[in-house]
Amino acid sequence: MGLDDAEPWTPEPLAPGALGAERPPAPSPMAAASRSPEPPPADVCAAIEAALTASRTPLEGGVSAAQLLDRARGLARLVNLAQAELARTVAHAESVDAACADGLTGMRPWLRGHAHLSGPEAGGTLAAGRLARRMPAVGAGAAAGGITAGQLAVIDRLLTAEVWATAQAAGVDLPEIDLLVAQTAMTAPRRLADVCRQLADAIDPDGPPPADPTQVRGVRVTRRADGTRILRGTLDAAGGERVEAALESISAASRCEGDLRNRDQRAGDALVQLADLHLAAGDLPMLRKARPQITALIQLEDLADPDTRPAATRLGSGVTASNTVARQAACDGDVARILLGPDGLPLDVGRAHRLVPAHIRRAAEVRDGGCVFTGCHAPAWWCDAHHLIHWIDGGETSLANTALLCERHHTQVHHGYALRWDPDDRYWRTFRPDGREIITGLLTDTTGQPIDHRREPDPPLFDRS
Repeated sequence: MGLDDAEPWTPEPLAPGALGAERPPAPSPMAAASRSPEPPPADVCAAIEAALTASRTPLEGGVSAAQLLDRARGLARLVNLAQAELARTVAHAESVDAACADGLTGMRPWLRGHAHLSGPEAGGTLAAGRLARRMPAVGAGAAAGGITAGQLAVIDRLLTAEVWATAQAAGVDLPEIDLLVAQTAMTAPRRLADVCRQLADAIDPDGPPPADPTQVRGVRVTRRADGTRILRGTLDAAGGERVEAALESISAASRCEGDLRNRDQRAGDALVQLADLHLAAGDLPMLRKARPQITALIQLEDLADPDTRPAATRLGSGVTASNTVARQAACDGDVARILLGPDGLPLDVGRAHRLVPAHIRRAAEVRDGGCVFTGCHAPAWWCDAHHLIHWIDGGETSLANTALLCERHHTQVHHGYALRWDPDDRYWRTFRPDGREIITGLLTDTTGQPIDHRREPDPPLFDRS
């Protein structure tokens, strides 16, 4: 039975106590929760077993160059098949709001948090599934392994859903266009972009109607493991002119004789200096009840050490950096002291208040790093400080009773989902309203037994061993 023939998925009911219902019973459902994820369906298990069998085939000795190339060609088709089926499954899961079962807004954040795909990978997979629904011939070519994920991305970028809707409204023969694009992708891949562009121009020669220029604005900041950032974005003509003028003024003012920086380096320095000017002036909006600030967690001896120690400090965004970065931040900033216990966790630093004070929140940020809901990667500055036992029910305002949650997952926890701190593994576990634990990751065998599925906590930042 295919996915499209399956029974319609219905969201799981909320736990008692949600939205004004009866209060839940005293025993927590977490006690009976299983820590093992469900096994994949039988057809997927068979595919996994076949791929695992292929991975055990020795390649050394007696394998000719022609056989290696034939093997690589077949594996490339296998990758296309798997990606196409993943895209089809994800698109169907999106249509029935399946991600709600794990407390997420859609399949893109689910792919990021549970399948460990990057943002662009998750977006591309979801877009490919939508495209296969919109263009059945292209979808069939992908399902047969003849159209790659990259080709699907080219088609989706040029023959967008808006272009397709315009063609449908104009009475264009969509099946013919669909078949032409699919044949081009499989027989003349180098001409694919040109063919799609020509079709889009023929369907809508005037292009999209004029819109608010600010709608095209967008900036994405991607963090690398070493803390460096990649900026990608688009600005409208007027907004881009203003940003460029501001950066150029700072760049020109900071030039001196013998300056060997190229234009890109000067613009990057100007952008950082623009942020420095506003942070120093204190004229930026409040961020979680505090002025926006740079945070770096580091041991005192590492801060004082003149030698570079890699991964000695953790920044507020969660990335690790060297003690040189912390020394630079401390050069023009305040130094706050937070005591850590023998297990490397912050000690309780405050007395009971109804609202979480700044010093307890700071300690929670050190411990949690961001939203603790399984599969969520929201940074600390997006998060609320949640009372595990509500203050009105007698819960204390302390570090042990505080967890960071983004706005959506804060709401989910108040509507049936539950959190529990695991003192042995030293990280938060999340449970659905029915008591089953939410577990991320891909590695389960075909019998349903977990293979290294537990999310291992980060090693202690200051472990000297």
